[in-house]
Amino acid sequence: MKNQLLCITLCIVLSACQPQSETDPSESAQSAQSSQTVQKEVAYQQDPKPEDIKKQPEKSAGAQLMDNYAGFTLTANLSHLSDNQQKMVDYLIQAAKVMDDLFWLQSYGEKYDLLNSIDDPDLKRYAEINYGPWDRLAGDKPFIEGYGIKPPGARFYPPEMAKEEFNTQADDNLRSIYTLVRADEQGQLQAIPYHVAYEEAILQAAEWLKKAAELAEDPGFKNYLTLRAQALLNDEYQASDRAWLDMKNNAVDVVIGPIETYEDQLFGYKAAYEAFVLIKDKKGSEKLAKYAQFLPRLQAELPVADKYKQETPGTDSDLNAYDAVYYAGDANAGSKTIAINLPNDEQVQLEKGTRRLQLKNAMHAKFEKILLPIAHELVVPEQRKHVTFEAFFANTMFHEVAHGLGIKNTLTGQGTVRESLKEYAGAVEEGKADILGLYMVEKLHRLGELDGGELMDYYTTFMAGIFRSVRFGSSSAHGVANLLRFNYFAEHGAFNYHQESGHYSVNPEKMSAAIASLSEKILTLQGDGDYQAVADWFQQDGQMSPQLTQALDAINRAGIPVDIVFQQGRQYLN
Repeated sequence: MKNQLLCITLCIVLSACQPQSETDPSESAQSAQSSQTVQKEVAYQQDPKPEDIKKQPEKSAGAQLMDNYAGFTLTANLSHLSDNQQKMVDYLIQAAKVMDDLFWLQSYGEKYDLLNSIDDPDLKRYAEINYGPWDRLAGDKPFIEGYGIKPPGARFYPPEMAKEEFNTQADDNLRSIYTLVRADEQGQLQAIPYHVAYEEAILQAAEWLKKAAELAEDPGFKNYLTLRAQALLNDEYQASDRAWLDMKNNAVDVVIGPIETYEDQLFGYKAAYEAFVLIKDKKGSEKLAKYAQFLPRLQAELPVADKYKQETPGTDSDLNAYDAVYYAGDANAGSKTIAINLPNDEQVQLEKGTRRLQLKNAMHAKFEKILLPIAHELVVPEQRKHVTFEAFFANTMFHEVAHGLGIKNTLTGQGTVRESLKEYAGAVEEGKADILGLYMVEKLHRLGELDGGELMDYYTTFMAGIFRSVRFGSSSAHGVANLLRFNYFAEHGAFNYHQESGHYSVNPEKMSAAIASLSEKILTLQGDGDYQAVADWFQQDGQMSPQLTQALDAINRAGIPVDIVFQQGRQYLN
């Protein structure tokens, strides 16, 4: 029975990874088993015989690093798009490439100064993946000789600037998410708007967006592209954010601009440039649309005191499924995003909600190439059948939905949660989304609103997903959030470690209680804006236990990649 169920799971993955943008996960789950799937199942179950193992030549340091990533081609069928829409995709990719160059400047500096100094092609490729000489999967440890630690403020601040110096001089302009901080000859800190600091590149990106707008056939998308081009030129993004939320019928989408603040690990203030070019799966999006209606009810029922859930999520929130065809900048650095929840602007969120985008092709790649092999190594055999793509998709989707729950402004008059928790804000927010996403899965499953699957599927897939994400390292907000949550669940008996086998299992009886109590903890910390309490929590529980270290060592010995890296560009699109 165990092998049969695993065969079914693998069949889901293999069939769902075919480049059919109109295929929904629930339809993929109904695909028939094939001899190829059976052969793959056998490969998981049987270890090679010693006489069959040929001694491999020792890999270079660069080649060993590249083993951290599994290659995957971003493709999509564009045949349903008109000639103008297909040309528009070309323009959007060009604009995305500008974001890529800008993120290099924000993260490291002039990229060719670094890349041209590296002879080893694997090391050069690894530097391209990391947008610098620091390994994003290893806590930003330098992997090229001659480089010290990465400045926590990247290139957003003067590298020699102390936090106290900034706090002494800080005003709204210096704290703005769209300014660089530089010191003048007298040592006074100056705020330089992004559109001024990067004027030439910004003008180029805006022109590409305007060209795309001229070809856009959907009025809402045309309006968004026009407003987004203007926003790049003046760093005023609210109007384009609202326009992005208003459009409903666009076949193509682009997320572009300075968006996330994870790269700023000094204060968490500064937004980094990135872009996603996306093709909408309209049938899949229609099936997801129903979940947005539950947001107000789920907010009201959060397991925390009423004062921490007094904000009402916007009612225009919606869910959409996409195939990604291009990643750039912050989105493409190190570990790759497989779902998006935007915009981040707290005022716009409260007014209109957010849009959640599920990137199906990238999600399938991570499930097949990483999550299933991890489950085979670390989950007790009798629970492996519960690791399914359906549960992985739902957990990821509701993670993004959960960003819209909770509280955006502190109850203590310290401004937004992001402002008060500073460099910890990103990791705490990711931790909130993870745990509230699972809380939502519980609620909707018990209401009979989820399509198929046992609750144990979601629990076990969630645990396997933590093993996957904690490998992203301490420089990733997602990695830190997963480490804190894993330790919390282990401490409360929701995850059990089996010493003899090195496997883990889920205790479903204790899982629900742990979900509720951790939700309350995080929501309270955010609402109170308690910077010191969060710092103490990170210091106390943000460490690898010996058992978890042993588990990750087993994953590494098995040669399972940490994440995926893309082949991408117009040449890969049909």
